[in-house]
Amino acid sequence: MSVMKLKKTLIYLFLAVFTFVQIFPFYWLVTFSFKSNTEIFDSNNLVGLPKVWHFGNYSKALMGGEILRYLLNSVFYAAVTVVVSTLLASMVAYAINRMYWKAKGIVAAIFSLGIMIPVQATLLPLFQGLDRLGIRGGYLGLMLPYITFAMPMTVMILSGFFKALPREIEEAACIDGCNIFNMFFRIILPMIRPAIATSCIFAFLNTWNELLFANTFVDSSQYKTLPVGIMSFVGEHSTNWGIIGAGMVIATLPTVVIYLLLSKQVQESFTVGAVKG
Repeated sequence: MSVMKLKKTLIYLFLAVFTFVQIFPFYWLVTFSFKSNTEIFDSNNLVGLPKVWHFGNYSKALMGGEILRYLLNSVFYAAVTVVVSTLLASMVAYAINRMYWKAKGIVAAIFSLGIMIPVQATLLPLFQGLDRLGIRGGYLGLMLPYITFAMPMTVMILSGFFKALPREIEEAACIDGCNIFNMFFRIILPMIRPAIATSCIFAFLNTWNELLFANTFVDSSQYKTLPVGIMSFVGEHSTNWGIIGAGMVIATLPTVVIYLLLSKQVQESFTVGAVKG
């Protein structure tokens, strides 16, 4: 065997092992969700297919455990957070990187600090602030922190793309009679679609998987998110782990779908600007 073939074989072997390591947890979760408690704790069938497929775990999770309501709440929180934070952050990033004004350095530093501050350190001040405003425990009491904490990372991602855009594009648009809003929404934003897709995925994942704020700021089951709902399945004396597994699969599927829909734009965001000419 030549050296080149040996290298290719080793690379393919490494990629195969890496793929297996990445896919196995999802496979285990899916099979876990169809098992009963007895089979889950059976040491002879920890990773194998279920001997008896308990499809009822999903119906119990969706209907009996109010997972459907929590799922819709999470979809609502994530959708609003992604849309609002991306729109506001794109305007902020454009103003910081493409306009000339005195305080833009201070504004950029403030958003940079937003990335450095741990979320846990803001829990008590946010709790007190939202409680005094009378919005803790409702939709607005969660959406405001979600949008706020999604913006710093989105501003940072979009800033790199705005810096790479040539100034001649805006100059030509101004000569053609475009005002600032038409130029921003019709010309600039379509040019940074890969960056927007990347920032949307980050904002969606952070909101979808968030547990600390949702568990602290919300008391009523009417406003709870999916992670909090899944956590409520754990009983004091007994727990149906199959139903929890079904809820986790339901919570995982939207993230997989979102990534598959936006994967092309995300890949473009990593390669844009790599080749000039």
